Amino acid sequence: MQHLMNTYDRLPVAFSHGEGVWVWDVDGRRYLDALTGIAVTGLGHAHPGVVGAISRQASRMIHASNLYRIPEQERLGDQLASVAGMDRVFFCNSGCEANEAAIKLARLHGHHRNIGQPVIVVMEKAFHGRTMATLSATGSRKVQAGFEPLLSGFARVPYQDRQAIEQVAANNPNVVAVLVEPVQGEGGINIAADSYLQYLRELCNRHHWLLMVDEVQSGMGRTGRWFAHQHSGITPDVMTLAKGLGNGMPIGACLAHGAAAEVFTPGKHGSTFGGNPLACAAAIATLEAIEAEGLMENATRIGGLIRAGLAERLGGLDGVRAIRGKGLMIGIELDRPCGDLVHAGLEAGLLINVTADTVVRLLPALIMRPDEAHELVQRLAAIIRRFLQMETPAVVAD
Repeated sequence: MQHLMNTYDRLPVAFSHGEGVWVWDVDGRRYLDALTGIAVTGLGHAHPGVVGAISRQASRMIHASNLYRIPEQERLGDQLASVAGMDRVFFCNSGCEANEAAIKLARLHGHHRNIGQPVIVVMEKAFHGRTMATLSATGSRKVQAGFEPLLSGFARVPYQDRQAIEQVAANNPNVVAVLVEPVQGEGGINIAADSYLQYLRELCNRHHWLLMVDEVQSGMGRTGRWFAHQHSGITPDVMTLAKGLGNGMPIGACLAHGAAAEVFTPGKHGSTFGGNPLACAAAIATLEAIEAEGLMENATRIGGLIRAGLAERLGGLDGVRAIRGKGLMIGIELDRPCGDLVHAGLEAGLLINVTADTVVRLLPALIMRPDEAHELVQRLAAIIRRFLQMETPAVVAD
């Protein structure tokens, strides 16, 4: 590791292979994967449909420039537009690139309306990426620190605070869009009420703003629908995807609907690798498997089992503030920092994550079975109980 940049605080484990919801380290020890590469391998590891699609495509063509038509990209675009109710798709390589495209689209939309300094409303505790634009849109000083000056053009409001966003609307004539996560993943599994997303849709309609929905972590069936905003019955103007789209193959997408779909024209945005045949083949196989195997319904069912099991074993326990989630996007909020639980999970053969310092985040594969969900609950409840018994919460002075 001596020649790798020191950008990750890596855990002391390396994996050799995986199958379904299980992974094995280089020493042969097995772990239950309840994180899926942070909501990436939604079909689990070594899914035969995805493996086959990648193998077949790699033997024919891995890359073709966007200077030419790419049939696999066109097919994937058709499928995504169909399930999302959107009109056009731009393909890239990651979530931050998808959000970068959305931010550029919103600014260009503003300039088309003769707004010289366009502003995008963003949320506290949001996470949209680590490029300079997406970092500026993100609501975490921890990840922004040291990279100032950040980009201007963002107005930040508390998540789900209607009064705050109405104040922005009343005082800032340069607003062109709202960017929101239906479920804040990095922020601690904070779930927007359906009524709030419906309110944002109405607000954007009223002010001729774009409603832009970041589904990078919450999309691709994870919450029990193709995309989390669909629970509220709205259609955004712009939607971003990545993570679970290719089941591990790097691919992102920025989708647009209505007038927003016509904002980009040739030369306004692009990507060398975005939407290459290999990545698109993996994404096509992923979409087809989610639908054919009934995995959105399974996400709802298994997510309910996990939350019910955790509530039974942890509900009412001193130190447990909340157990919340939608589908297989689940958070257990404690009353104290709990990063040590990640190492405890490794010792227990369980891959989990802690986000926002105090929230245990679970993002299991959509293929998880009831017996595997029970195993997850048993292992996790045991280490949380042990942690709470050993740890004393810090006393905060008045």
